Amino acid sequence: MMKRFPLPAVALGAALLGAAGPAPAVNYVIGAIDPDRIVERSPQYEQARNELQRAVAERELKLREQQEELTALQERLERDAPLMGNDEVQRLTNDIRNRDRKLKYAQGEAREDLTLRQNEMRTKLGKQVEEVVTELAKERGIDLIVSGKDVFYFSERINISDEVVERMRAKHQAK
Repeated sequence: MMKRFPLPAVALGAALLGAAGPAPAVNYVIGAIDPDRIVERSPQYEQARNELQRAVAERELKLREQQEELTALQERLERDAPLMGNDEVQRLTNDIRNRDRKLKYAQGEAREDLTLRQNEMRTKLGKQVEEVVTELAKERGIDLIVSGKDVFYFSERINISDEVVERMRAKHQAK
């Protein structure tokens, strides 16, 4: 995980270094990554997104079926209530109310589960990206890698995002 330093701390550090006299000439190697590009192009993201879509689709189908059953019962009550006895109307009304309550609960649970799964997916992918970036930095002797989200501009010359994506593809294919 990259550490962020507040601007005053960075300025203070630079001032202290400058006060100590001229710094020795050191060539630092800096790299930059575009997290969005990495995520959008990584096969791990594509796989996780497809798995999530399949799981959501199955659940949505069940919820849609429950909604259709509820709608059919409501239509039956509206249509047949004048022909039914009071006890039957009350039983059907209670059944509709209970089914509606269960459906709303299931819909809320589905939304929460989706959010949880999305967060888990992001966390897992983030760890994979971090491992690949660290590995690449060590191999190439990069001293600092910055994320494009925290930087206003960086040259494509120092952008290693595509290399990260290629390594993630290789790791994905190796599984």
